[in-house]
Amino acid sequence: MPQGRHPPATQPARTLVPMSRIDELTDRIERLLLRHEELRRTNALLEQQVSVVTQERESLKARLAAARSRIDALLDKLPTPPVEPLEPLDPEVPAEGPSDAPTA
Repeated sequence: MPQGRHPPATQPARTLVPMSRIDELTDRIERLLLRHEELRRTNALLEQQVSVVTQERESLKARLAAARSRIDALLDKLPTPPVEPLEPLDPEVPAEGPSDAPTA
């Protein structure tokens, strides 16, 4: 007997799959392949959109930083108002303010 061959009695029994089941599996695999390709295209479009939005965000961040810098420069140019000393409190008026109660 040639090496690698088993006698017919020891060979595993092969299960036969009906052709309709094979056709179903083939159809399902074809649908999965189509879906896979569709998802790959969708993913590529989404990656492109993320790239565009990221570039736009970076541009907006740069514009915001420039605007803040200009505002800070303008604020630095504003004159500072003189600080006026506070008037001393009138010793006759209580700290809470004048009361509405009639005085006797």
